[in-house]
Amino acid sequence: MVIKRKRGWEMPEHLATSEALFLNRRVLIGGAAGLAAGSLLGGRAALAAAGDQTLYPAAQNPAYTLDRAITPERFSADYNNFYEFGTSKTVLPAANALKTHPWTLKIDGLVEKPFEIGVDDLIRKVGLEERLYRHRCVEAWSMAVPWTGFPLSKLVALAKPASGAKYIRFETFMDKAMAPGQRAFFYPWPYTEGLTLAEAGNDLAFVVTGVYGKPLPNQFGAPIRIAVPWKYGFKSAKSIVKVSFTADRPKTFWEGLQASEYGFWANVNPAVPHPRWSQATERVLGTDQRVPTLIYNGYGEQVAGLYKGLEGERLFL
Repeated sequence: MVIKRKRGWEMPEHLATSEALFLNRRVLIGGAAGLAAGSLLGGRAALAAAGDQTLYPAAQNPAYTLDRAITPERFSADYNNFYEFGTSKTVLPAANALKTHPWTLKIDGLVEKPFEIGVDDLIRKVGLEERLYRHRCVEAWSMAVPWTGFPLSKLVALAKPASGAKYIRFETFMDKAMAPGQRAFFYPWPYTEGLTLAEAGNDLAFVVTGVYGKPLPNQFGAPIRIAVPWKYGFKSAKSIVKVSFTADRPKTFWEGLQASEYGFWANVNPAVPHPRWSQATERVLGTDQRVPTLIYNGYGEQVAGLYKGLEGERLFL
């Protein structure tokens, strides 16, 4: 007898939207999105940067569903942290300057052989799927997102890390002419983030190239970013140009800027407040709701074991 255990983020089957209804909804949304492209997706700039649109929408992986409604795109697409283009949430107009094609990803460090690969070539090599994930910002707001991409473990396998590699360091683009926020001398540009190889190998760690059934718009971190749903959003580096495998723990952007507030691990924990505000609840984007924050953002069953033996570390902020 096969016993299926529900994962922590899964909804009861009777509450799930049927596949036929979901696909019909996508057709309707797709038509409406074409009319709204000038606002939500950055107009012509976003369409020019979209890459191979024939790969979207990708098939949804039914193992990754949610207990809450997907955040409507009109809210999430116009509420973004992307400090390269400014410190406000409405970075969409400035992010139109981001030139995302062609875009090359460099793989280096402790790997069998360093290499570079175009993002479109990478996508064709590893394939795409859609997953529904929670996203929790350290600023205490949240959203539910239909990301398109592939497991980070596939990129790790492609890189063939050496036995001494323990961490992955992600680095975003650096172009002060294109990104006015990078002219701010007090930030430690370029943006860097990191994970352990064990974290990167977890099934939930995801490389994102699309959202809402379309290629990733600029303000979301086009053309390639990371989604680590059990951590605060700043751990999910955007517009990545380099992935390095290292023996030493990388110093990350926010850790370098304000280590007293932002550590390396940054796992979600409602019981550990940010030094300047509570993490006990979160505002659900696009609603007037505040809901209790869940440990590891609701993914504890899948990831808590990654941190056994690390109780002496500051795992949560």
